[in-house]
Amino acid sequence: MMPAFRLMSAVSAVALSAGLVVSGTMVAQLATVAPAVAAVVNRIEVQGNRRVDADTIRQQLGIRPGQNFTQADVNEAVKRLFDSGLFADVSIRQVGSALVVQVDEYAIVNQVLFQGNSKIKDVNLAQAIQLQPRRAYSAQLMESDAEAIREAYRRIGRDDAMVQGRVQELSDGRVNVIFDIQEGDRTKIASVNFVGNSAFSDRRLRDVVSTKPSNVLSFLLRNDIYDENRLRADEEALRRFYYDRGYADFRVISSSAELIDNKYTINFTVEEGQRYTFGDVSIESTIPGIDVSGLQSALETREGAVYSAKNVEATIVALTEELAGSGYAFAEVTPRGNRDFESRTISVVYSIDQGPRAYVERIEIRGNNRTRDYVIRREFDVSEGDAFNQVLIQRAKRRLERLQFFEVVNIATVPGSQPDQVILVVDVVEKPTGEFSIGAGYTTGESASGGDGFSLEGSITERNFLGRGQFIRLSAAGGRDSRDYTFSFTEPYFLGRRISAGFDIFRNSRNYSNAAARDIYERETTGATVRFGLPITEALSTQLAYHYTQERYSYGDGAEDCPGPIPACPISPIIQDAIDDGKWVKSSVSGTITYNTLDNFQVPRDGIYATLTTEVAGLGGDAQFVKVSGRASYYHTLSEELDLVGLVSAGGGHIVAFGDDPLRVFDHFQSNDRIIRGFKYNGIGPFDPDTGDHLGGTTYLHASAEAQFPMPILPESLGIRGAVFADAGTLYGSDIDVAAGTDMEWRASVGASLIWLSPFGPLRIDYAEPVVKEASDRIQHWNFGISTRF
Repeated sequence: MMPAFRLMSAVSAVALSAGLVVSGTMVAQLATVAPAVAAVVNRIEVQGNRRVDADTIRQQLGIRPGQNFTQADVNEAVKRLFDSGLFADVSIRQVGSALVVQVDEYAIVNQVLFQGNSKIKDVNLAQAIQLQPRRAYSAQLMESDAEAIREAYRRIGRDDAMVQGRVQELSDGRVNVIFDIQEGDRTKIASVNFVGNSAFSDRRLRDVVSTKPSNVLSFLLRNDIYDENRLRADEEALRRFYYDRGYADFRVISSSAELIDNKYTINFTVEEGQRYTFGDVSIESTIPGIDVSGLQSALETREGAVYSAKNVEATIVALTEELAGSGYAFAEVTPRGNRDFESRTISVVYSIDQGPRAYVERIEIRGNNRTRDYVIRREFDVSEGDAFNQVLIQRAKRRLERLQFFEVVNIATVPGSQPDQVILVVDVVEKPTGEFSIGAGYTTGESASGGDGFSLEGSITERNFLGRGQFIRLSAAGGRDSRDYTFSFTEPYFLGRRISAGFDIFRNSRNYSNAAARDIYERETTGATVRFGLPITEALSTQLAYHYTQERYSYGDGAEDCPGPIPACPISPIIQDAIDDGKWVKSSVSGTITYNTLDNFQVPRDGIYATLTTEVAGLGGDAQFVKVSGRASYYHTLSEELDLVGLVSAGGGHIVAFGDDPLRVFDHFQSNDRIIRGFKYNGIGPFDPDTGDHLGGTTYLHASAEAQFPMPILPESLGIRGAVFADAGTLYGSDIDVAAGTDMEWRASVGASLIWLSPFGPLRIDYAEPVVKEASDRIQHWNFGISTRF
């Protein structure tokens, strides 16, 4: 920062004619009292410089020996030297035939050191400040950096952190800048309260906002930190929540935070207003040639439905895209609402007008220290030179937010170089995208690996690898009878197009035991998948993949303990034949269609998630079959007041062999908890009547109904919910001649669950009681797994 100029001696018109004197204070005042008298000097002397070369300073002056110069030229020379950021003070005076430039150089930062910090690492603090090694030191910058460090501590809930900067003098004009930090205690949030709400309970609204009361898991979740920006975001989340549920007059009257004994109490005062439904919905246009009747199919709002701002926005986007596709690039869609307070309806007219012809001059991106510019630019459907479209800009904003790379995304427009040009300014605040997770589970009864016991899983995930937007994941898991290793990589924009491409490499090993709990055989599976994904619409996407898998089988230690030869062991000869083959190779291609309208992928409350997959094996290898499987889940909020969510899901699959050989026993479908809970893995369906071993089936069907609700007494900030469910399923059909129980026999179970949105991902524990079963079935009451059952 340029210090105030100072007048070094009395100045008069006479004195100025003899010798010019200008220094670092009040150049502007000097210029007002001094006449523009020209002067000439023979040489320029530089004094006080230690590191900056004298010739470099002379070049910046703009004044040359032997040439006339005025007071204004001296003023500009002083400003140029200050603007270089190298000097703490500058003065220029004329002494006889010489122009003397006196400079006081800033010290150079040798190191920036942090002392007393443990909650924030040095590297993160260094990114938050401006002072850096080998740059000029400034006391103002040091104070500014101290405040930046205090702000960094406020963002992690340490509002009383104290930061003091000091300088350690070194030789040759160098200094070490040291920040002494006292981190203080972590603030907490005692409660989050709402005033004025009646349609929704405090508990339901606390689930909407991101600021949560402190609990025993807050040290992991970090959602109990007061931040003013987060409070503003919570206000917007509340508005969106109410607007999407019919409360078009909703207002946040105020939000406040009160700090007592290092604990915040957060209060939101709201005014809900009346709940509205849609009245008449129509489209009108002032642009000749637009067929309004042909746009009716794009409407996402229907008369009689509960008013939803989200549906209005979806209609605007759909209409804008239809118009753009028909050649109306500058058409603007504006909704006009007409409230009827007596009937509590809102009639909506979507008005189509010719918008201003504006073009995108350029897109400026700021704040992305790690993420590459092109990763942000590719989320826009507009680029430099395209017609400006506010709807497409808002869509890009939502896409950027869904990436989960940024805490904040703001897009603004500023005038361009021409009246019909605009500049898009994209401001982002990045957040960590790497994750390390570790989890544990326990399975009772026979599982996929054939035994009871604990299992552990750990993974390292990076969603924005090297700032390129790429996804990479390395995971390992193991239990008493299992080992799993997986490496996955995904490029979301393959060849610069909105096509995802990736691969998975995996290796799994399993030890299988028989009814006598002996380890009879082992399976080792090594394989890889190459996949490509293509979005069709915002909700619909498809994926094509190639799979190569090699399976190796061998007898386990338990087989040696069986009395007599191997066939005498209580294991099905059908399974023995497959084991004796030793190695099996499967080469296949698959296609998957996915439809996803879920409002939240981790804790869905409304929407549909459906998939349909067809796999064809036979492109080389040993397997030859066609397999079709699908599943659909529908979530719907049954009661907003009680936060009661209903889930209905159904699915099925069928596999058929082609060629000369029937299906192997290991290629059949095997039952699991996704088909029906309350039964062991591969615990229902066709079986060997001699040994009781289940052999899998060629067809399965299943259906499930579930109700999810908040757990009473427990604070909602823990993220624990309950559920009750009823399952029905069947597994039947077989290509194995000796198999019994191949007819379609339905099983059913009922049960209850605990669902936990843990720091390691959504988890659930199920207890199921079979109510319809067969004598050959194997029961398993408890199950531990992921909570979202898509």
